[in-house]
This record gives sequence, structure tokens and C-alpha cells, in this order.
Amino acid sequence: MRTKITALLLSLAALWVFAAWVTLREGVNLLWVQQMDQRISQPGDVLLLDLQKERRLSMILAGQRDPANVDALREQRAATDKSRAEYTRLADSTLARLASDDLLERRIDASFTALNELEEARQWFDNPSSQYADWARARYTDAIAAMFRVYDGMATLDDDKFAADTRMLVAANRARELFSQEDALVSGVLATGRFTTVSYNEFVQIVGAQRHAYSEVVQGLSEAFPKAGEGISSSATRAKANGLEDQLIGLANPRKPIRTVTLSEWSTASSAWLDEGYGYVRGSGDLLIEASIPIAAGVIVRLILAGGLGFLAVVASAILSVTTARHLVQQLERLRDSAHELADVRLPDVVDRLGQGESVDVKAEAPPLEFGDDDIGKVGQAFNAVQETAIRTAVEQAELRRGIRDILLSLARRTQALVHRQLTLLDVMERREIDTEELEDLFKIDHLATRMRRNAENLIILSGATPARGWRRPVPMVDVVRSAVSEVEDYTRVTVMPIDEVHLVGRAVADIAHLLAELIENAVSFSPPYTYAQVSGHMVASGYAIEVEDRGLGMSDENLELINQRIAHPPEFNLSSSVQLGLYVVGKLAERYGIQVMLKRSPYKGTTAVVIIPRELIEEGESGAPSKPLTVVGASMPESTDTPSRNGELFSAPALVPPPAPAVEAPPAVSASSAEDASDPSQTTPSGLPVRVPQASLASQLREDPNEAPAEDDPGRSPEEIRRIVGAFQSGTLRGRAASVESETE
Repeated sequence: MRTKITALLLSLAALWVFAAWVTLREGVNLLWVQQMDQRISQPGDVLLLDLQKERRLSMILAGQRDPANVDALREQRAATDKSRAEYTRLADSTLARLASDDLLERRIDASFTALNELEEARQWFDNPSSQYADWARARYTDAIAAMFRVYDGMATLDDDKFAADTRMLVAANRARELFSQEDALVSGVLATGRFTTVSYNEFVQIVGAQRHAYSEVVQGLSEAFPKAGEGISSSATRAKANGLEDQLIGLANPRKPIRTVTLSEWSTASSAWLDEGYGYVRGSGDLLIEASIPIAAGVIVRLILAGGLGFLAVVASAILSVTTARHLVQQLERLRDSAHELADVRLPDVVDRLGQGESVDVKAEAPPLEFGDDDIGKVGQAFNAVQETAIRTAVEQAELRRGIRDILLSLARRTQALVHRQLTLLDVMERREIDTEELEDLFKIDHLATRMRRNAENLIILSGATPARGWRRPVPMVDVVRSAVSEVEDYTRVTVMPIDEVHLVGRAVADIAHLLAELIENAVSFSPPYTYAQVSGHMVASGYAIEVEDRGLGMSDENLELINQRIAHPPEFNLSSSVQLGLYVVGKLAERYGIQVMLKRSPYKGTTAVVIIPRELIEEGESGAPSKPLTVVGASMPESTDTPSRNGELFSAPALVPPPAPAVEAPPAVSASSAEDASDPSQTTPSGLPVRVPQASLASQLREDPNEAPAEDDPGRSPEEIRRIVGAFQSGTLRGRAASVESETE
């Protein structure tokens, strides 16, 4: 098996390497070199000659503005425009762009830009506004230099000698360009009649540069193109031009009129050397093209060989693959079917049974698969070990999770019992305390204990159990909402809007209040500290809708969709992650009662949580008399009625309820006459606070029977006096907070 697969892979790899090396590297490169020669090099050479001629005639016109020079320059410009249009059309074609890399494309675009800038130089030569002809001449030089940079970026054949000879011809052409620059400069000077200091210095520099360039070119051409190298080194035309250069360099005072060299003499000598030098370069180029023919032929031959050998390799690989694959496919299909059965049927069934608490026999659930003793059979044996390990690991993990859940549940129950005892003690202390500062601290501790209880209940819910808090009788929905608000840390930033007068069945009161508390906590936590969260409720067709809206930064559509999916279908709780535990608790509680919870964008760019409580959990209108709460498992609960308290319980009316938000107007705790008569000493408490009318703010079904005996005796002050003190404190606190909010709003 290994030998067959290795042979198949080696044959395919050899075919790929050979075909890629021959076809992609040499064949494509040959095609691109041909396209570059036809679309860039050939039209570029013609354009270079025209630019050099136009530069020389422009400099002559700058010194002698006679009609003959004007006509000569006009004819040359027409020729230059024609060659420029041809070069631009071919170099910007699709094939030329495909043959070019990123660097060459940028250089071609730069040459187009330099050619377009020639219009400014032409305008100056037509109407010179100053004596700075050198600036206009430099535009031609820049355009020609951009053309040479294009040549430098062009690809060549994959032959070292051919590439070196090509670079030598480009160097020879550059040396000729230096002499063409010198020719344009000297022609302009002789047309004017004298050098300037700047033009003389530039002339001397160019002469030195072009002579050095020709010395390098002669040495290189002598090796690659001996005829051209010998012709340049022994050229009489070049010697004559060099003699005139020496005369101009040796002028005693270059700024005086030049008498030793005339424009006609220089034009004859320079034109002759330029033409002769171009002939040497052109002849060497023809020889280079002839040398490329056998190179291209070799590339074509290798392409044919690659196609034939590649076809044979493909046929051999196909035969070998067919004979080998038959045996492999038959055994692999059996192994595949067994793997699918394990992954799609048996393993999920084991996980579900473990989740339901059933015991699982690993050996029975992972029977060994028989595939023989060959290589596929060894893979099957390894798969047998994998499936047995997977099922055993699932069993162990299920037992571990069950043990951890039991530990969490035990700790949470104990914490819940202790927190309930603490809340009971705090309730007694609050009823007994009369000092306002101490009472305020007790309320803060009470609020912290309430939040601790909610965290303990979160652990119980995460463990799969129920918190065991409930009521026998229905409770007004507004009391459930206020109970949820009181369990939030920053409850003063929550505004409770008008709530429809409906009742929630007692068995769902604690869990729905817990669900709302988690949503309100999120709304407040993820909003700026200066904003408020709003809670509103009303009847809808499918039940009762409660909306929790914040003014935060909101969430993306992807996050909203993901969170809504998790709430609607809460996954199995992962003990290794503590992210978004509150939303997980919301999802579990919503699943327990069939409640719909959905997060959506708020008009204020925040987030709105919509909770739809089913109609079977709602009772519209007035409900029955309040009843005692259900006893919490592992905790001692006080006897109470169904009224929301400061710690999230539902307890008797006289206790103080912290306001959900400063903007909520509290129910009137004092009758109209007692507000008006607060200054009367007989209507105030010993501390100077107004006397509260007992149970004035409660619904009629929640008011206590004044003839009913108290559940327990409170030593010290009477219950009526305690109610008056605490009620007055509550009323004063609410009025102060409301006044503070109004002043800030104004």
C-alpha cells in the first residue's frame, strides 16, 4: 500500500515539477518577452530618436528664431507626436499590461506622465518668457530618462548571456543619449553665440560623463559584439566630434562670442556621429535577435517534450490509481459508514442518556469493528480504540459534571439559607432602628444581601434545580417588577413606566422576578452612568409583554442574533466559561415557563429586551387575597404577604421599599391633609417627620385587617409608631430625590 501510494505521488510530483518548470517559466516568459519587444521596445526606440531630434531643434530655435528653424521644429514635432501616440497605444494595451509586473507598470505610467509634460516645454520654446532654456530642455531629458527606466524593468529570456548582451545594448544606447544631450546643449549655445557660466559647466560635465560611458561600452561590446566595439573605438566621426568638444572646452573666455566652432560645423559632426552610433547599436540588436532564435526554438522543443512526457505520466498515474483505488474505496466505505454510525447515532445517544442520569456500559456501546489485518484494518483497530476512549471520556465527563453541579447546588443552598436568615435579621433591625443614618446603612446592607441571594439563586439555576421561592396566590405585576428592580445594584437609574393591572400566578413570581432582574442589571451595567433604563409592561395578543430599554451603545446585528439564539435555545452549561452567565440564567428560566425573550435595537441606539409572558401565567383584574409565601428549602422564611420589599421578597406593607429610579413618582404615602399639616407638632413624629397614614398607598386586597393580631410582639415602640416613622422617612426620601431630578432637568 505504501509503495503504490508513494509511486503515485512521486509520478504526479515529477509531472507537476517538469510541466511547471518548462511551461510556466520558459514558455510564458518567451511569450511575454516577445510582446514587450513588439509593444514597448520597438515603438520606444523610434520615439527616443524623435525626442532627441526635437530637443536639438528646440534649443536651436531658442537661439535663432528664424522661419527655417520654426518650420524644421514644426515638422519634427509632428513626427514626435505620431511616434508618441503609437508608443502610448501599444504600451498601454492589454497584452503589454499582462506581460508587465507591478514595477514595470508603474514605470510605463511614469513615462506617459513625462511625455505629457512636454507640452509645457513646447509652449516655452514657442513663446519664451525668460532666458532659462535649460529648464525646457530638461523636460525632454526627463522624458527620455523615463523611457530608459522602462527598458531597465523589462523581462528578458532565461539565458544569462542573452540577458547580459541585452543590458550592454541598453548601456550603449544610454551613452548615445548622453552625447545627444551634449548635442542639444551645444547647438543652443552656438545658435546664441556664447556660453553662460552655468551652460559651460554643464557642458564640461556631460562631455566627461559620455566619454566615460563610451569607454565602458566599448569594453563590453568588444566581448559580445566585436564589430560594434571596434567600430566605436576607431570611428573617425567620433574623433572629429571629440575634437570640436576639446576646442569648446579650451575656450579662454566661454562667455565671449565663440569664433572657433560654428553651428554648421558642430551640426555636421554631431549628426554624423549620432547616426553612426545608432547604426552600431541597431546592428548589434539585429545580431541579438538572431541569437535569440535558437533559444526560442529550444523552449518550444522542451514544451513539446513536456506535453508528451506529461501525457504518458498522466496515463500511467490513471492506471495505477484505478487499480489501487478499487481496493481502498471498498474498505474505506465500510470504515466511513461505521464512523458515521458512531458519530451520528451511538455517541449522541450515549450523551443523551448520560445527561438523563442513566448508567452506560462502555463495552456494550463501543463494539470492536472488524476490517482485517492490512493497513485499512490497522486503521479500523485504531478507530476501535478511539471510539472506546470517546465513550469512556463522555461517561467520565458526565459524572464529573454531575458531581460539580451537586457541589454547586449544595453550596448555593447553604448560601441561600444564610442570606435568608441575614435578610430576616436585617428586617427586624430596620423596624427597630429610628436613627435615620443608621437606618440608611441598614438599607444598603439589606440591598447587598438581596443581590447576594440572587447570585446564590443563579448557582442553583445553573445546577439545574429551582430556587424554591414561590407564592400560593397571584401577585400584581407591578409588584413583581418593583421586586426585580430592588435586586439591581444601581436601582436608582431604573425608571418603571406605567404597568397594566394584571396579576402573575404565584408559582412563577420568584423566577420571573429573577429573570427581569438579570435583564435590568444588564441594561444598567452596559449604559453610561448618566442614563436611565426604562421598564414598561402591557398586555399583547400572546400574553403580557415587559420591555427593558437602555440607552447604551447597543450591539451589532450579529451579536443580537447570536444572543437571541442562545436565549431561545440555551446550550449545556460550560463550567470552563463565565461569559454572559446572566443571559444563560435568563434562557433557562424562560425555557422553564415557555417565556419568549428577545433582544432588539432600541430607537435610542441602545438595546431593548422584550419579555413575553404566556397568558396561562397571567390573571387580569383583581386577584384573591394575599397568602403566605412558600418555604425556601434550607432557609427560614418570615411570615409575609404578597407585597414587594426592599430585598426582593414580597412582604408586609409597612416596610420601606427603595425607589426603582429618581424619575418614578412614588405612590402617595401620606394623605393630602397630612402633607398640608406636616408643620403641626401633633401630626409629626418625635424626629420631626410627617406622620404616615398606614396602608394608604396599597391596593385594597393587600391591606391588613387592623383587628388581626400581629404575628409577633415587637418590644419597644408599637407597630403603628414604627410604620409612621419608616413611612415618613420613605416619603421624605422620595420627594427629595424627585426634586433633585427636576432641578437637574431644568
